[in-house]
Amino acid sequence: MTGRVALVTGANHGIGAATAVALARAGAAVLVSYLRLDDPPDAGIPDTYRRNRAGDATEVVERVRAVGGRVLPVEADLADPAVPARLFDIAERELGTVDILVNNASGWLADTFKPTAVDRHGRTLRPVSAESFDAQFAVDARAGALLIAEFARRNVAARRGWGRVISLTSGGNDGFPEEVSYGAAKAALVNYTMAAAHELAPFGITANAVHPPVTDTGWVSDEVRAAVDDDPHLLRVAEPEEVADVITFLAGESGRLVTGNVVQLR
Repeated sequence: MTGRVALVTGANHGIGAATAVALARAGAAVLVSYLRLDDPPDAGIPDTYRRNRAGDATEVVERVRAVGGRVLPVEADLADPAVPARLFDIAERELGTVDILVNNASGWLADTFKPTAVDRHGRTLRPVSAESFDAQFAVDARAGALLIAEFARRNVAARRGWGRVISLTSGGNDGFPEEVSYGAAKAALVNYTMAAAHELAPFGITANAVHPPVTDTGWVSDEVRAAVDDDPHLLRVAEPEEVADVITFLAGESGRLVTGNVVQLR
């Protein structure tokens, strides 16, 4: 990927950070987009996850530089519809035209239609509301769509003839109980990504979604780990670097014939 430029959102920790490092190791320059979040304490979620989400990009920048990569951290709130264009402006000015877009950022929170305050893992739930809808659709759906739009316009105008869009998803076609707005927003992002696969193929651009398994980004409690162990459809709790390996495959030359797919990992 030498000479390529990647934009990875939500990259201050977890899968996003691991992806930024993996792409840099493969030779790409990386713009790391992130937003520090101050989550309230939750008895069902390990404090590690809160600390990860509240952190800046210092650690991932150090990791990228340790593998010899070029990296540019930018803190930005993707709920602001002006941010996607600004991120591309910064990337083009400092690194070059973006060749690889990884839609990883999320406005995640757990909401439900049920009259209950905690989910099956003891995490706090809130009722579906305009607030819970907006928090997730603004980032997971609208920002993803605007980022793909900026990527397509600029990539095609630059006549790159090569590009990769990779979106992270969760839930599924049957909904996502106890994370209903999150699942719905991710379904919208998948639909945008599949449309991009069809529309941008003539320009040498592939677009795929990756559905990670339960991945230990800090939120996996003992209860969650036990549930994964008991689920015959899941192999085990994955590490962020394992998901990043799949994203890097799709972003590279080896993934040139893979487009319009939701890659389900287990």
